[in-house]
Amino acid sequence: MKIYTKTGDQGITSLLGGTRVPKSDLRIDAYGTVDELNSYIGLLRDQPVNADRTDVLKEIQDRLFTIGADLATVPGKDKVKKPDLHPEDIELLENEMDQMELRLPPLTAFILPGGHTSVSFCHVARTVCRRTERITVELASFEPVSDLVIQYLNRLSDYLFVLGRIMALELDVEEVTWKPRI
Repeated sequence: MKIYTKTGDQGITSLLGGTRVPKSDLRIDAYGTVDELNSYIGLLRDQPVNADRTDVLKEIQDRLFTIGADLATVPGKDKVKKPDLHPEDIELLENEMDQMELRLPPLTAFILPGGHTSVSFCHVARTVCRRTERITVELASFEPVSDLVIQYLNRLSDYLFVLGRIMALELDVEEVTWKPRI
């Protein structure tokens, strides 16, 4: 399989199902941002503090490839073979958050990103996830998008927030809270 196809040099690319669209198409932006998010999840998976979470983070990366394939498919092309997302994928994120939150102090203020490079990577992933969700919601206002995709992205950003908190705890880094100037 060659990396280059020589078919996108004019700013046009193909969706799964064969339709050609400009690379500036909102659908391309959506699955491209999923790809960006997946790269940040890989960076999180590589952090030593996440050694016990590599399987979960790998599972998340697999689901992001599933979401990318879904977003890259022409709406209505039901014969295109692609992986699918399940409600259990969202439940996995919720269960992981529930387990992490058992160890965390209650949240009483907004938390500023930072404190440790690994924690900062997590916050960058969280904000990229939020952007991915916004782009996907915008796409859904024009074309069909699976409700599960939007739900998963929403829950994943929550997961990444909680993950950042547990990483800070495990790294013995104080969470910096926002103190508004009033």
